[in-house]
Amino acid sequence: MTIAGLQHDGVPGDVDANLRILSRAAREAVDRGARVLVTPEMFITGYNIGDRLAPLATPDLVDRVARIAVDSGIAVVAGFPEPVGDGAIANSLVVVDSDGAELLRYRKTHLFGELDRGLFVAGDALPEPIEIDGVTISVLICYDVEFPETVRAAALGSVDVVIVPTAQMEPFAHIAERLIPVRAWENQLHVVYVNRVGSEGDLTYVGRSSIVGPDGVVIDSLGADGTGLLIATIDPEATRRARQENPYLADRRTDLY
Repeated sequence: MTIAGLQHDGVPGDVDANLRILSRAAREAVDRGARVLVTPEMFITGYNIGDRLAPLATPDLVDRVARIAVDSGIAVVAGFPEPVGDGAIANSLVVVDSDGAELLRYRKTHLFGELDRGLFVAGDALPEPIEIDGVTISVLICYDVEFPETVRAAALGSVDVVIVPTAQMEPFAHIAERLIPVRAWENQLHVVYVNRVGSEGDLTYVGRSSIVGPDGVVIDSLGADGTGLLIATIDPEATRRARQENPYLADRRTDLY
C-alpha cells in the first residue's frame, strides 16, 4: 500500500480553504500512486485557534472529507474537531475510504498541556486496527505516540503501520527527529508521522514529517519548513521480516512486566 502524507501549514480557521488544499493534495497523491493520504492533526479547521474552534466543529466535516475521498479516488486520514455533546469537542481523526465509507474514527487519548485541555475532552479508548489493501493499520494523534505503551499495543495487535497526524511544535523537534524512528524500531512496524509547518498563534511547528520503516530507517521525509507530500510504500512482508530479525516482541518478559 502506497501512502502519502501532507505536510502543510493550512489556513487557521478557514475550513473551505483547508478542504481545497486537501483536495489538491489528494489529486496529486493519486497521480503519484498513493492509495491513502494523511493530513496533520486538526488540519480541517486549524489547531491553535482558541475560541474560533467551537463554531467550526460541525457534524458535516466528515461528509465533506468523504466527498473529497470519493472525487479523488483515495482514502483520506483527516484531523478534525469532533462535537461529542454538551458543547464538548474531541481532537479526532477519521479514516474514510475511497468509496466514502468511514473505516475508523479516533479521539486523541493523551491531551497535551493547557492547549489541549482547554479545548478538548480526551478519548477513552485506543483504536481497533483496520485493513486497507492487505495492510493492517492503526492510528494515534500527536502526543499519543510519545507514550511507548500506545505503539506497543498496536504492535501486539499485529499492526503493520501506525499513522500519526501531529501538530508538533518548538522546542520539541527531537520528537520528530529521534523518537519516531525509535518507536518504529522497538516495535518493528512502520510509523507515518505527518506534521504541520509555519506558525499558528504562539506556536511554531517543526515540520520534519517522516515515514519510517520497521527497521528504524527513514523511507521518506520533509524538512522543517517545506510543504508538500512525502510518499512511501508500506510492505507487510517488511514488518514480518523485521520481527524475525529483531525479536523484541518475542523476547519480552511478560512475567516481569
